[in-house]
Amino acid sequence: MTVLSHNNLVMLANTAISAAIQAGQVIAEHSKLEVAIQKKTGGESLASQVVTEVDLLCQKDILKILLPSCKEFNIALLTEESDDDKSRLEKDFFWSIDPLDGTLDFIESTPGYAVSIALVSRSGMPLIGVVYDPVEQTLYHAIKDSGAFRNHKPWFLVPSSVPEKQFLTIASDRSFAQNDDYIQLMEKLKTMATESGFASLKTIQHGGAAMNACWVLENSPACYFKFPKPQNGGGSLWDYAATACLFNEIAAVVSDIHGQPLDLNRSDSTFMNHHGILYATNQDIAQSIRSLYDNL
Repeated sequence: MTVLSHNNLVMLANTAISAAIQAGQVIAEHSKLEVAIQKKTGGESLASQVVTEVDLLCQKDILKILLPSCKEFNIALLTEESDDDKSRLEKDFFWSIDPLDGTLDFIESTPGYAVSIALVSRSGMPLIGVVYDPVEQTLYHAIKDSGAFRNHKPWFLVPSSVPEKQFLTIASDRSFAQNDDYIQLMEKLKTMATESGFASLKTIQHGGAAMNACWVLENSPACYFKFPKPQNGGGSLWDYAATACLFNEIAAVVSDIHGQPLDLNRSDSTFMNHHGILYATNQDIAQSIRSLYDNL
């Protein structure tokens, strides 16, 4: 098995940062222009089925920067806009790339889109996570056992103050509001928040997976979740790998809905609908969401 030293990881993180910022500049340049929109095979939601020329341009620029590292360190590639060649199941590490996460938000000129790049081990452990928000020009990154950073400065969760003076923020994507039980679920979430001592509930109901996770950290106390479902969807490996590394390093909670580590190298699919996902700023919030799911 290939072993990457700390210096190797730092170098690879800097390479991923360069790639993310380069792609972010491409996104920013096209953000006010009309772009060609195409349909692709994806999950059941519209967000997973749209692709633009900007997604493809970003992927091209990212790969131009990352491919030399693939050759040097024998790293596989998994990227949203290319077929999964399954090399991630054979090599010790793979780049997990979403060149433009939140494409629907980008099309509608709504904040919530970002570049997301992660380095993941074959076992599914995220080693590097990089998210670049081209709207706010904010860079988030983390390296396993080296901490989390926001715009290159060490980043820590702000300790929660008295809960009864705070709102609990729930970040979600558009599909959440399309749930058949949305109204009842929101009532249960409001009850959960007040029973946990929070003043009330706030919601962020747009954004791609990467920015939803980052917004959780920016709006503590907060959480972002997607319940398991039988249909393909629920986001994909590349949607969560980078932010999983961020959450691990900032000592927040990232897991599937059952409290187990995210299956970030799922062998039978790239979708994450099988176990769902859960991000939270502390264990109490995470446990409340799990309990809510268990009692649906």
